[in-house]
Amino acid sequence: MSGIYLHVPFCKQACHYCDFHFSTSLNTKNEVIKAMMLELELQKEYLKTPVETIYFGGGTPSILSYSELELLLNKVYQQNNISSGNVEVTLEANPDDLSKEKLQELKQLGVNRLSIGLQSFHEPHLKLMNRAHNAQESLDCVKLAQDNGFDNITIDLIYGIPADTHEIWHKDLQTAIDLKVPHISSYCLTVEPKTALGHWTKTGKFTPADDEFGALQFEYLVETLKKEGYEHYEISNFAKPGHYSQHNSAYWQGKQYLGIGPGAHSFDGLQTRQYNVSNNPKYAKSLLEKNILPCEIDNLTKEDGINEYLLTTLRTSWGCNLNHLRDVYGFDLRKEKEAELSEMEQKDWIIWHKDILILSEKGKLFADQISSDLFV
Repeated sequence: MSGIYLHVPFCKQACHYCDFHFSTSLNTKNEVIKAMMLELELQKEYLKTPVETIYFGGGTPSILSYSELELLLNKVYQQNNISSGNVEVTLEANPDDLSKEKLQELKQLGVNRLSIGLQSFHEPHLKLMNRAHNAQESLDCVKLAQDNGFDNITIDLIYGIPADTHEIWHKDLQTAIDLKVPHISSYCLTVEPKTALGHWTKTGKFTPADDEFGALQFEYLVETLKKEGYEHYEISNFAKPGHYSQHNSAYWQGKQYLGIGPGAHSFDGLQTRQYNVSNNPKYAKSLLEKNILPCEIDNLTKEDGINEYLLTTLRTSWGCNLNHLRDVYGFDLRKEKEAELSEMEQKDWIIWHKDILILSEKGKLFADQISSDLFV
């Protein structure tokens, strides 16, 4: 299988924590959409297996109109070998965009999975993050989507936001559970340098929570959702049985995907990664005036392949398969990293299931460090 990711690089306003590529100016929107359609034509031979997932990300894809989304989806279907099975079509949306009319349009277009960026149900936290919606809209949009026939819904929640106690986080999580969504993605607030929060931290206007605060909220998240029947299948993702994100799961399994749009990435599933320029005018101009896709291509070394496999699979519940490392890369992890693995076992960070290495609940708190220590 393979997937297509379409990056819609536009937002109503800039969230104070976000460092993804986007613009709050819609001046280039028409040109970027035309360029994305042209890129789909130029890249029609990129994927070698049938497309089973289509994902609109951003930015804020829900900012696009029915006709704009229809143009892009039609072009995807025209230019690619689409699986004859049930194709997962996901669209990221902000709560303030999800009116009854919008939801009906998305349903008509064939969108069958919504990823709603709630982030919180707590008004002061939404204002801190400069979200475009309010707490009531966080609550109402999910119910409205459910009433309009969407049962495959994932919501985003952010934890680790500074507070005197954990009460706000506990209430946020319980509210999400009460909505009975089948999938929850949850991330710790990270202060990136080139964001408003990054600037405020540097000038002393904002003080991030310490690591222990975030770790305690992560542990509560895992414990609580497990009790509610959610499967913790990736560090930041929890799903009821049968509701894993098929698109993101393919990323973590190293399958090929095509990224369309400024700032989008592609992977051929074997040896190369491709990175489109993260600049809307440059992207559109190069494609529309020169018929050239402005991108960089990296040829992956053996070491790159090993490290990427470790990094992605160790984040998942299915873990890292040592036989895959041996068969594909000729790399014996047990032999090459014996000392590191022994120390991790002593710390109760890892669990062995024959030749499958997975992280323990404790180890998930140190996922990045564990991967880094095992890199070649």
